[in-house]
Amino acid sequence: MTQKELMRLRDLAKLQAEIAHSPKMDTLRTEWTALNDCRGDTRPMITVELGTFAEDILPALMQCETEEARRLEWMLLSNTINHTHFGDDTFVRDHLPVTRRASLEPFGLPVKVERTAGLGHYFVSQIFDLEEDFHKLQPSPITIEPLAETQKRVDALNEIFGDILPAKITGQSLYVVPTQNIVHLMSMEDMYVAMYDAPELFHRMMDLLADDYIRLFDRMEQENCLLPTVSSEGLGQGTYCFTTELPEEKVTKTTQIWGFMDSQETAGISPAMFEEFIFPYYKKVFDRYGLFSYGCCEAVDPIWENCLSKAENLRKVSISPWCNEEFMGERLRGRKTVYHRKPSPNFLGVGNQMDEEALRQHIRKTVQAARGCTLEITQRDVYQVSGSIEKVRRYVEILREQCADF
Repeated sequence: MTQKELMRLRDLAKLQAEIAHSPKMDTLRTEWTALNDCRGDTRPMITVELGTFAEDILPALMQCETEEARRLEWMLLSNTINHTHFGDDTFVRDHLPVTRRASLEPFGLPVKVERTAGLGHYFVSQIFDLEEDFHKLQPSPITIEPLAETQKRVDALNEIFGDILPAKITGQSLYVVPTQNIVHLMSMEDMYVAMYDAPELFHRMMDLLADDYIRLFDRMEQENCLLPTVSSEGLGQGTYCFTTELPEEKVTKTTQIWGFMDSQETAGISPAMFEEFIFPYYKKVFDRYGLFSYGCCEAVDPIWENCLSKAENLRKVSISPWCNEEFMGERLRGRKTVYHRKPSPNFLGVGNQMDEEALRQHIRKTVQAARGCTLEITQRDVYQVSGSIEKVRRYVEILREQCADF
């Protein structure tokens, strides 16, 4: 990279460090911790997930030209733009986090994807009939990055930013989505049919995959891969791990850190089928978490009573646009589980002009449904904002206004 680019990057790092050490971040740390601990004495926290529409915003702010410099500039702009331009409750870190990679390849089958221009993509099926193809389901290979390799990535960042914004190895929450793993290997239709045509084999498949994740957790414990998740570590779904209820010093067990799960792919089956075919294997996994967050776009209200409500370590649950808000508000009122609302992306992401009154009504409904609950709002799944930073800022202002008024 050029000297000019290096100066640009270091200036962005200085900006992040300045924000990270500001009184505002001290306040946000306190508020996020209170929310995640469900103390009942904090305002609703509001975040906008940048990643899906970053291409619509960041290029206009970029100054670097070489590939590596642009990659780092993109990272640093992404770290601060929510604070500097959107005004939401995104936390700005005083370091550059580097996590030690640990993963498994479900059943040893590499996922095959065909892509089109833009966002379109298709997962190429490798399992069609579970009875005929069950032999393909081999033990899932586990990969854990050697610590020396992780440290190399830390050192590379510190060569550029270490005196301003140090890089360090940080903890990470556990992220497990078994039904997504399955539909990456067999179509959703074939997965649904397999529950009917080969129920015993479907149970075996789910049990094998759950056991593979348990093996991954065991390996992570044995190889000392775990670090605390009680601060600004990401929890999936645009939220954070701040809490006083898990260890902030050395951890040795997965039951001492946060985890995440969802099952969007089973939105088309009945609650009874979810309880029979999916939940026992999800429970096997989340019982290995300290605290966990559940859900993405799927509606959780149909599976609440007989499944999710029984998870004592469930701390956050996604209330998506397809969820019965009032039902979940009644169930979460007084419970130590965050009502993590995901509003419809249409208000921010569709059209050049935002229908402010329609947005107010949409959020007012949420705030009223969630009275007596611990409320968090994360806007996700927005893919374009007409290139308007001001539109995003105004969106956050309206959300704050409705939370304060109602």
